[in-house]
Amino acid sequence: MRDDQAQLKQESLIFERGGAGRVGYTLPKLDVPAIDPEDVWGADSVRAPIEGFPEVSEVDVVRHFTRISQHNFGLESGLFPLGSCTMKYNPKVHEIVVRNSGFAAAHPYMPASIVQGALELMRRLEVALAAVSGMDRVTLQPAAGAQGELTGIMMIAAYHASRGDTRRRTVLIPDSAHGTNPATASFCGFDPVEIPSNSRGTIDIEALRAATDDTTAALMLTNPNTLGLFEDQMEEIAAIMHGCGAQIYCDGANLNAILGKARPGDFGIDAFHINLHKTFTTPHGGGGPGGGPVGVRQHLVPFLPRPTVETDADSGASYLDWDRPDSIGKVHAFYGNFGIMVRAYTYIRALGAVGLRQVAEDAVLNANYIRARLKDCYHLPQDRLCMHEVIFSDRRQKRHDVSAMDICKRLMDYGYHPPTVYFPLVVSGALMIEPTETVSREDLDDFVDAMVAIAREAESDPERVRSAPHSTFLSRLDEARAARKPVLRWDPELAEETPAIEAR
Repeated sequence: MRDDQAQLKQESLIFERGGAGRVGYTLPKLDVPAIDPEDVWGADSVRAPIEGFPEVSEVDVVRHFTRISQHNFGLESGLFPLGSCTMKYNPKVHEIVVRNSGFAAAHPYMPASIVQGALELMRRLEVALAAVSGMDRVTLQPAAGAQGELTGIMMIAAYHASRGDTRRRTVLIPDSAHGTNPATASFCGFDPVEIPSNSRGTIDIEALRAATDDTTAALMLTNPNTLGLFEDQMEEIAAIMHGCGAQIYCDGANLNAILGKARPGDFGIDAFHINLHKTFTTPHGGGGPGGGPVGVRQHLVPFLPRPTVETDADSGASYLDWDRPDSIGKVHAFYGNFGIMVRAYTYIRALGAVGLRQVAEDAVLNANYIRARLKDCYHLPQDRLCMHEVIFSDRRQKRHDVSAMDICKRLMDYGYHPPTVYFPLVVSGALMIEPTETVSREDLDDFVDAMVAIAREAESDPERVRSAPHSTFLSRLDEARAARKPVLRWDPELAEETPAIEAR
């Protein structure tokens, strides 16, 4: 646990370091006559010296960026409890495999005959993901979960259009859905219709039934849902949707909870996206690339993005098939996130069927351990067994004018990255905690101890929590100002006029 009173030095900018004439390299004296670049290339083609560019030594640069890296919190630092985002530790064996020169040096324009190993890995990954999800085919083309759900709804739209069924204009979306779901429906030209949750935190079947008719194109469902609960009425949901000719798309953000235990294809899902950068431990965050493959049942296979990876029946060679007349087209310029696929395939082969099942079992066990340990300190909107994540709220702390955001800021003083806050929207003051399967019992206990301590502080010293964090490099910032008036470039004149940010 970090010392609450620690004084940490704020790292200066690289522009504020060094001195005139300082360099990080030495070159031997010229043994040929010097030539002015402008004489060779012309004055218009030679860049003038950059005014104000830092002049620093090698040790200045190395120490600066090493210290900057230590300001951040990553998966190697400790428990990363972001609910819904599934931030689990990435095994280092992934990095060894993905750096194989045959994989790392592959180029999208190489002919298929040269990249047979890469194509074969993609084919095998597709087969593995289809087996895990219970789907008939999988496209690896989408590069993120949001792009995966867009791909899924585009294929559903193409399916309805191919049948001349143009009257279907609505997409039903539970009120606990990820925010990208209604955005995707709108982007594809559909009208999103919200379906409320019932008192158990799952979809209200009667409300679903009442909203469904021959104008319904699809239901966008997350299962387990964002409340961390399994939608246990899937047979009835499937009967309602398929009974009126609509399709069911399932958001696979929470596959970590049912991996090897239940397959979406077996309970009526028509299209299902999978986050390789969540469930299958590939690097997550920082802008990508990620991986959002989409599995579909047989009737949607003709609409898969092209090209697909196929195998020649005679030679056994793999190739990219562009001849797909009903395809929705390309959703990604190339399979440029191939390294993510290598990592995911390595993870699947390393664990096998038994290991993948244990992933879900351990993830669910860890979440319920946190639920049981913290429910006496934090309000639990759904006080029953959860899946891979558990949702608390700040209702008890609100009595002392302490909010969920205050709790998260104070947690940083204890050396932890905060959990997801204020999501799902159906829970006021939500604290969404997902420990994943890669967290040990000792780490869970330390995290719980920190959360318990904060709950007690909210009662005994609420101002201490409201003014947190106290031991980080920067104190609490004006987040509204940072969003509306960000300072994106260093200006020496502006730096002199602007007071330094308070450091702790």
